Amino acid sequence: MFEAHSINAEHKDLIHDVAYDFYGQRMATCSSDQFVKVWDQDEHGKWHCTANWKAHSGSVWKVTWAHPEFGQVLATCSFDRTAAVWEEVVGDGGGAPAERSVGRHWVRRANLVDSRTSVTDVRFGPRWLGLLLAACSADGALRIYEAPDAMNLSQWTLQHEVSAGKLTLSCLSWNPSFSRLHPPMLAVGSDDVSPSSGAKVLIFEYSEGSRRWSRTESLSSIQDAVHDVAFAPNPGRSRHLIAVATRDVRIISLRPLQENLASSMPAAGGTLSLGIVPSRFEVQLLAQFDDHASTVWRVCWNVTGTILASSGDDGCVRLWKANYMDNWKCVGVLKGDGSQKIPVGLGMGSAGGTVGGSGGVVGTTGDAAPSVAGPSVTGSSIVGSSVGVNQSGVPSTASAPVSGILPSVPSSGSGSNQLAVGSGGLPTGVSVAAGVAVLGSSANQGAARYYKLGTISNPNQVPWH
Repeated sequence: MFEAHSINAEHKDLIHDVAYDFYGQRMATCSSDQFVKVWDQDEHGKWHCTANWKAHSGSVWKVTWAHPEFGQVLATCSFDRTAAVWEEVVGDGGGAPAERSVGRHWVRRANLVDSRTSVTDVRFGPRWLGLLLAACSADGALRIYEAPDAMNLSQWTLQHEVSAGKLTLSCLSWNPSFSRLHPPMLAVGSDDVSPSSGAKVLIFEYSEGSRRWSRTESLSSIQDAVHDVAFAPNPGRSRHLIAVATRDVRIISLRPLQENLASSMPAAGGTLSLGIVPSRFEVQLLAQFDDHASTVWRVCWNVTGTILASSGDDGCVRLWKANYMDNWKCVGVLKGDGSQKIPVGLGMGSAGGTVGGSGGVVGTTGDAAPSVAGPSVTGSSIVGSSVGVNQSGVPSTASAPVSGILPSVPSSGSGSNQLAVGSGGLPTGVSVAAGVAVLGSSANQGAARYYKLGTISNPNQVPWH
């Protein structure tokens, strides 16, 4: 059972995204009021705003945390056509009081201005690839940036720029697989409503031989607007799983065609038009659910890739899990008011084990007016979800508003059991404050927080204190 606790986030417009850090003990929110806020959880489980600053000159669509081994780092993207990288540093930097907190403040380290249209999503790459940042924009461009020196976040290099054609990109997801057999992979989705635009989900892979990103697959079965895509973590599977949020929830399997791998790659010294290589995957639709009976806004996996959470305009977060026969079933329904429902005949134990909450976020909107370039949501809909699993193996649920989030992974032994709900809106002619609600209780242990000190000669080695 979940218990609701409200937090007045005091955003002056619609909250578009809520994201937890790696440990699930820090939270960042962003809004159409152009502000980003950072929240810390105290030892009693209460959330306090510890930083608040104007991040962009337009609506801020997404906020995401880097892995803590790179320090306390955030990335944001906005309607103002830029993406920004922020770092929390120790000491008084002389900034505005709202940007400082107990000797710490956030500094803009980089402003990425390559896009000519709204930047719709931004995601840090898997940590074992180094400090990479992917951004997609409404002009159909996917850009991958790299910070060659993790100690100097003011230097970012545009390593690759790939075009998705005439598609308007709305979301992206890195493949979190760390297997050497799986090259770096990205999935991008489009919310283009034109049926003539073709497939709405594209798969890109990086080739070490050609040192370029190439489009290797198009999911032609998906023709509706896509609001979110999410690769499942791959702990030893022979296939990749992708969840897609569109007018329903879809789970798609990509199985590499090993026997055709060599022949499908471009010949040495040769290139293919538009950077497209022949299909390297056997594509299979594993499951398709319309239980939300409305638009689905967010999908996200737990850390083992065994439980999927989805949320939509019906105001519910639904949890999905496959049984031993690979049949996917709903194992739980969480409502925005904190209530929980288990489908008849599908108890948590029989279909997916005990499902609790831990370090997640849920976004809701109430009578919200349309934002400048984001989706318009009315009523009381939950428009984002994610799932995290703590290291003891207990699944957790989470979700976020309008523009996506990262799954939260609490520190081991934290014993947290919580679900956060972001809500906010701008009724016609009236400006109101937006809020965040936390569902559940927690008994979190303090997570280690790392900051950079000193200099090093090897950019691949970062000293932490």
